[in-house]
Amino acid sequence: MKYRLALTVFLALTSAQALAHSEKESMTPENGAVLDAVPETIGLRFNDGMRLTKVEMTHAETHTESLDLGTQSGFVKEFSLPLTSMGPGTYQIEWRGLGIDGHPMNGAFSFEVR
Repeated sequence: MKYRLALTVFLALTSAQALAHSEKESMTPENGAVLDAVPETIGLRFNDGMRLTKVEMTHAETHTESLDLGTQSGFVKEFSLPLTSMGPGTYQIEWRGLGIDGHPMNGAFSFEVR
């Protein structure tokens, strides 16, 4: 009986780890950063493979454009995407993607340019 319980607990724990989603590790610039100039690129890094499906930039809550995702091939952990300068103001970045485990994911971060 003890072995059956131990086996059940072991399987439950290892199954949960196997189903874990890819997680955002870092964004560049960092969320809430205040910059002196508009960066040429933004960076997104995940702990596991991700396929981005859409990344949008909104400037000062007025202008929105889709960022160029390039020619992605497969699931990768790091992305560097070109950013169009819209001058000073707040830049909101929203992303969507598919984790390597098949789950849809999304997130957002923002930064300000003086």
